[in-house]
Amino acid sequence: MSSTQLRTIASVAVFAALIIASGMVSIPSPVAGVPIVLQNAFCVLAGLVLGPKRGTLAVAVFLLLGVIGLPVLPGGRTVLAAMAGPSAGYLVGYLFSAPIAGWISQGSLKRSTGVMTVGFAVAAVLALLSQYVFGVPVLMIRSGLDLQAAVTAQFAFLPGLVIKAIAITAISVAVVRALPDVR
Repeated sequence: MSSTQLRTIASVAVFAALIIASGMVSIPSPVAGVPIVLQNAFCVLAGLVLGPKRGTLAVAVFLLLGVIGLPVLPGGRTVLAAMAGPSAGYLVGYLFSAPIAGWISQGSLKRSTGVMTVGFAVAAVLALLSQYVFGVPVLMIRSGLDLQAAVTAQFAFLPGLVIKAIAITAISVAVVRALPDVR
């Protein structure tokens, strides 16, 4: 096995573990059993730091571990258990958010720190919002909410979303600047 392959396996494993560990932070929300979590931000962080392919692999490993029955979600839940509830769409969105973050941020990799920061911020916001594109429809179906009620319910997540976008932008820019070969 080449050193590149070993580095890929290691980075994917580390980010899958970080995503799982971030599940220890969970705040109940008023939105039909969908908690405020850090895992969604770490899925985007994986795409920003590792790029679209390896970031997606890290999220896929995390989700697959939950599918086979490991308690990778807040409260010790498995992905299979969560797929029966109102947060199922958000979990699907996790898988799409990593490549979105990775693809969008690629254009700003070799730029000045300011341009890179703006590019990564845009990537982070769009990737986080993509999770809601998948989450809201499932929330509507599973919770019996109409579109207006489901969208209004998302306002509970906005302050955290802003904080997460700022934090993962700062972290990812710092990591990619310090370790330019990480992607």
